[in-house]
Amino acid sequence: MEEKVFNLLEKMYVEMQEMNVEMQEMKANMATKQDLSKVEQRVGRLEQNLIVLENKVDTNHKALFDGYKQTYEKLNILEEKIDRIDQKVEKHDVEIRVMKGAQ
Repeated sequence: MEEKVFNLLEKMYVEMQEMNVEMQEMKANMATKQDLSKVEQRVGRLEQNLIVLENKVDTNHKALFDGYKQTYEKLNILEEKIDRIDQKVEKHDVEIRVMKGAQ
């Protein structure tokens, strides 16, 4: 009878040790949950930073496009001026030839 009690106690001890190991694993998982909470906070901050960055990029993109547009418009104006100057130079060349031919 004592042996049966001893075996029962031994079995209970082994089961309690297993439960202890399981509880330790659960504690380790709880720490992981805390880590996940920290990660979620970091992700939240990253999302906010991403939004700020997207707004800056959008603003810079608009500024660059406006600069490109102004440069293109100015280039067209300069091309028109050069064309007019070129026409005047050709006209003056013709007038000079006519004047030289009249002499």
